[in-house]
Amino acid sequence: MIRALLLTLIVCAIPLSAQTHEFDVQPGAGWIDTNIDVTAGDSLHISATGQLQYSNAQQPNSPAGLPRGFADLLRNLPVNSAGRGALVGRIGSIEAARPFLIGELMNSQAPVTGRLFLSINQMSLDQATGSYHVTVERKAATTAQAAARQNVHVPAFPQSLIDSIPRRVSDPNDAPGDRVNFILIGSQDRVQAALKAAGWVAVDRSDKDAIVRGIFASLSKEAYVTLPMSELRLFGRAQDFGYAQADPLRVVASRHHFRIWKVPQTLNGQTVWAGAGTHDIGFDRDQRNNGITHKIDPNVDGERDYIRDSLTQTGMVVKTDYITPTDPVTTARTATGTEFKSDGRTLLVYLSDDVGNVSAGFGDVFCSVLKQKNPGGGDWGPCSRYIDSPGKEDVSLSPMSKKYRVLIVPGILSSCVADSPAFQEGQATLKAEGVDVELLQVPNDSSESNAKMIANYLREHSAGDARKYILVGYSKGGPDIQVALAQEQGIADKVAAFVTVAGASGGSPVADLLPSIAEKYMHTVPMKSCQGDLSTGFKSLQRQARQAFLTAHPTSPVPTYSLIAKSDQSTTSKSLLQTWRVLSSYGSAEDGQLLRDDAIVPGAKFLGAALADHFAVALPFDKSPDASIRSGMDKTTYPRAALLESLIRFVSNDLDHQSGN
Repeated sequence: MIRALLLTLIVCAIPLSAQTHEFDVQPGAGWIDTNIDVTAGDSLHISATGQLQYSNAQQPNSPAGLPRGFADLLRNLPVNSAGRGALVGRIGSIEAARPFLIGELMNSQAPVTGRLFLSINQMSLDQATGSYHVTVERKAATTAQAAARQNVHVPAFPQSLIDSIPRRVSDPNDAPGDRVNFILIGSQDRVQAALKAAGWVAVDRSDKDAIVRGIFASLSKEAYVTLPMSELRLFGRAQDFGYAQADPLRVVASRHHFRIWKVPQTLNGQTVWAGAGTHDIGFDRDQRNNGITHKIDPNVDGERDYIRDSLTQTGMVVKTDYITPTDPVTTARTATGTEFKSDGRTLLVYLSDDVGNVSAGFGDVFCSVLKQKNPGGGDWGPCSRYIDSPGKEDVSLSPMSKKYRVLIVPGILSSCVADSPAFQEGQATLKAEGVDVELLQVPNDSSESNAKMIANYLREHSAGDARKYILVGYSKGGPDIQVALAQEQGIADKVAAFVTVAGASGGSPVADLLPSIAEKYMHTVPMKSCQGDLSTGFKSLQRQARQAFLTAHPTSPVPTYSLIAKSDQSTTSKSLLQTWRVLSSYGSAEDGQLLRDDAIVPGAKFLGAALADHFAVALPFDKSPDASIRSGMDKTTYPRAALLESLIRFVSNDLDHQSGN
């Protein structure tokens, strides 16, 4: 009876041209083969119209899916972060092929070669009527792109290096456990980015983190899949990171997971990580204390190869290989008593270089500006206190370029504290250098509304001056500018570059907690002149909203640069400590409002991290005449004038270098 009630997913392919196909997609179960084969680097433009009506939903939904609700915590959806009923896709049919959101519009480059599949983000028993009309346009990668992907050389992994790594990890009592079965070669940032792209999530380090993050996940309506992982040891220390993949409803009993440790040696200057991966398939008796523990799949090579496949799906892997230690482990028991078997080989995964990381060059400029010029004054000490990639202090500093104008767009709540404008000190010093710098104070409205305001400003101020703008977006100013560049006709032509400073490109996990957080800020900071609707503004910062935008507009039409903010508990203002503690459970760099990856525009050149919380990096609260503001924002002393000048210097020079000037 239930089977009879289920609607099947019907896909009727009607080719419009050699590269364009149309489909009618109705709700049902399973992944449907589109018969479209894509090659890594191919451009995909997928658009969808229509609507579905779920039997237990009050309103119909578009291909973007229903807004996430608390019931989604109990649903096992293909794309956990997207709404039920959203149009989703997948390239390839292997187990490790991760589904992705398509929604109403997706523009993307295929990361891997494979067959395109379509589905709807729902559980098999969900019932809905309606359909989506989907158009898929595929543009083949150029010959040069294909050649670039193939002509990548990596250093050989020496036998001496694999033999120097212990064969097995151990528990805190030194009982031998899982075998080391894979190696990653790449920087920490690159490794974390690849794992995130592959759908792996950082696992909580403690029960306390689990409780905090579990509550937070419930409040933000995200299924919680990162139960704590016990600590095991390699090189005499606990794992540096633990990662897992799991279905929300099965995470207690079954999940893919691994631990990784940074290896003391490097490979041709590249960081090496040793990993031990196993697949939990149920529960077992722990031989050490007769308690309950997870039971692993005894074929540990299967998890090793699953890790290979999942990372390869990201397009960030340039090569995989295998190497066998001189004395391989082929059969043994874990510390809990479970027997496992292996062919003894260790997987090698070489990650591609992060060509967009220009933090070293930016560090040279910042440290030189702070040391030689110290704009805005102050006694700051070494530049290593203020950025995470400090550089030289003796770089030659030429006069500031007058070729570009600068427009700063601040974030949400900025209109509420007009006496502390973003980069106030930096604006003054740039003007003293003869640089035209302006501040556009936007209201607390949606990014789409503010984008129109930004576009109108640029049109009006470009009428009598042909010089292009360097746009600096702080906090929500980042996504406001992104929308303007993507959706407002002709605006990109007036812009030389786009820079985000702690910009909320990917949204913020705390946005779903609002308006309770907004109310807290309203009480922390006397806000006398707020403009716009705070609730509307904060909705633009929700991760689901930003994810949908990035799916439709994954690349910036102008050269783009991102600087994140990063703070620890001792450098975070009182007003941000609550959200800082919550975000710290994610195990990622954060600033009290944003996680690292959410503060980087996809495809942007990465300028590094300012060692400051979300407010300190841009807002001069330490100079506020209001004592209550200074009390709540007690960690906001930062050389912002030097930061802004360094940003404009670096970007101007980089633009001139690209144009050959």
